[in-house]
Amino acid sequence: MDADRLSEVLDATYACLVRHGVRRTTMDDIASAMGVSRSAVYQYVRNKDDAFRKLAERLHTQALQRARQAAAEDAPDAHRIRGVLAAKHDLALQLIGDSPHTAELMDAKARLFAETCSTFTTELRTLLTDLFTQAGTTDPTRATEAADICLALVIGLETAPDSRRLLPRATDALITGLLQQTAPHPPPEPDDKNPGPSGALTARA
Repeated sequence: MDADRLSEVLDATYACLVRHGVRRTTMDDIASAMGVSRSAVYQYVRNKDDAFRKLAERLHTQALQRARQAAAEDAPDAHRIRGVLAAKHDLALQLIGDSPHTAELMDAKARLFAETCSTFTTELRTLLTDLFTQAGTTDPTRATEAADICLALVIGLETAPDSRRLLPRATDALITGLLQQTAPHPPPEPDDKNPGPSGALTARA
């Protein structure tokens, strides 16, 4: 399959999504946006649903690539975690901002996009769990919980006014707290004022 031509089909599909939404878009609309016949579009996608599914996969794959690049940076743990969260946030802002219809591609309950959205979230959770583990979280359950808390924060900010400005501040505060909470703590220093049994024996000798 010609990857460039498929990319053109998906670009046209996105343009139709912006104008019409998933339900109202037709294969004729996609063909018209490309400037080709409908039969030409069928060479690259099976039907309208296939076009939208491939479009959602492309956008989520691109965001996941950015998240993986951020996680692999030679940088402090907090910076890498922040980069993973920013990748998800940027995708959401793009889809929410382009049109009331484009956010449909993030609907994890939608028949066409549920698997893509679920896989994307699972991959992000794995990246974040690994990062918290690398940062010193020895309990796997706590590392996963920290990842889930971070994802919940980003989801909550996606529709908030001025969320692009708020995200760095919110994630910095949250990540700092989570890293401090999940890091292993050294054993307490012995109390010289209250020696153990050996001190008591010495006193009686």
